[in-house]
Amino acid sequence: MNVFYSARYEIPLPGHIWPTSKYRLIAERLLGDSRFRGCEILEPPLASWDDLALVHTAEYLEKIRHDRLTADEIATLELPWGPGVADGFRLMVGGTRATAAAALDVGAALHLGGGLHHAFANHGEGFCLFNDVAVAIRALQRNRRVRRAAVLDCDVHHGNGTAMIFDGDDAVFSCSIHQQHNYPSFKPRSDLDVGLRDGAGDGEYLTALRGVVPAVLASRPEVLFYLAGADPFVEDRLGGLAVTKAGLRERDRVVIGAARGAAVPLVVVLAGGYAVRVENAECRMLNAEC
Repeated sequence: MNVFYSARYEIPLPGHIWPTSKYRLIAERLLGDSRFRGCEILEPPLASWDDLALVHTAEYLEKIRHDRLTADEIATLELPWGPGVADGFRLMVGGTRATAAAALDVGAALHLGGGLHHAFANHGEGFCLFNDVAVAIRALQRNRRVRRAAVLDCDVHHGNGTAMIFDGDDAVFSCSIHQQHNYPSFKPRSDLDVGLRDGAGDGEYLTALRGVVPAVLASRPEVLFYLAGADPFVEDRLGGLAVTKAGLRERDRVVIGAARGAAVPLVVVLAGGYAVRVENAECRMLNAEC
């Protein structure tokens, strides 16, 4: 399996709750684990502005290119804005694009980053400047590598930007399993939404997952994007579910096994994760052979 990662994902965000060090920690864990000895960690390219324009509006991209985001737009993004932030996100979009292309070539690929599902076509929010999964899907469609795609979003937060971008698009099936009473307050409908109660644990979570996976695959995708968020973890600071590390590992096994069983290329991106101790959940190992 190809693995995409850049040290430049560790964007300095002093005092912020997003632990961008997690990407480095995961890469180090993979490199030190014998099960992943055959994996190659590859440096992604920057996403081009033309690629970003497949999803995002010209006005929004111009604001970012020329550093003209308003104070309200930066507040909605909820990130400290400064030099290098936009390029860090462009690189992460490039990582998901490269991961998707690799998955089509070899069956599965992993991106140690991405899953920026709160970005809309015309604005960013919730730590997400660009919607990397949407850009990757549109790029694959533009290049006629796929026609149909599916998104299985297992972040603790609803994938509102992704749902809105693909609203009414029969070629992209979007599914979100999330904590219902959590960010964002505005949850546009995905093709399939499962909003879990506060405090839902392994049993309830995995039952819901096993219930939706067949429906996602029934949409006949030619590629499946899996947002493997670590924030359903019981110790996550921005989540309110009670999923254990064992539950997260089983979730990964279910999704990876289903994609393999259906012979659907799988693109794994990490999405959210804000544990008190970063190594608690974010550095879990995906239980799939490389």
